[in-house]
Amino acid sequence: MEELVSVAVTAAAGVQGDFRGAVRQGKVPRRQVSLIEAESWTAALQELDIAGDDAPPWYSRRANLCVSGLRLPREPGAVIAIGSDCRIEITMECDPCSRMDEIKPGLMAALTPDWRGGVLGRVLDDGAIAVGDDVRIEK
Repeated sequence: MEELVSVAVTAAAGVQGDFRGAVRQGKVPRRQVSLIEAESWTAALQELDIAGDDAPPWYSRRANLCVSGLRLPREPGAVIAIGSDCRIEITMECDPCSRMDEIKPGLMAALTPDWRGGVLGRVLDDGAIAVGDDVRIEK
């Protein structure tokens, strides 16, 4: 995983540099972009009494984007707008996998309640996004 300050997000390829976001011919993407809330990550770590230097960074979750100060919608069909142009439709919950327990034992279970593991989505509108950009819920 690599932490970036800005990146292009497109309907054809998802987050630039992440091969998992590329749309295969004849397929409708459902898992193109993953987003997690900083507050959910922190809550999961606090549940395990992990803090300070022991706390793994949010990108250990392997999410593409981390938002702060906003509760992500917990239902498919909601649309998140980032920056001036990028729009992402929420398609499903991002269930934490067993890899989370390789990071810290119990992390998978701590990320399970209330969509703490984040959301998955597909790109509706291309856009360049950067750390600090406005994140809005459109519907």
